[in-house]
Amino acid sequence: MEEKYILELTNFYKVFADSNRLRILFLLSENKYRVSEITERLEISQSAVSHQLQLLRQLNLVKVERVGKEIYYSISDHHINIILDYGLIHIKEKNNE
Repeated sequence: MEEKYILELTNFYKVFADSNRLRILFLLSENKYRVSEITERLEISQSAVSHQLQLLRQLNLVKVERVGKEIYYSISDHHINIILDYGLIHIKEKNNE
């Protein structure tokens, strides 16, 4: 494996090491939401949500869609759902659930 890919993969997986980012990703895997909706549903401050969404956008994990004056966030592609699903399956199997 080339070193540049190892470094990119390391940074990619670091994103999943934050509980608020994971909560946002799981929520966005269900539907698209505005920042205010994410804030309300997850009970996280708007500034924290905005900060996490900015990071998630930089790594192409979420995308933005403008509908009129509203801005919606959603998972960027199905690969992110697969990563979340497999991680959860692994944890549940480990815990015999």
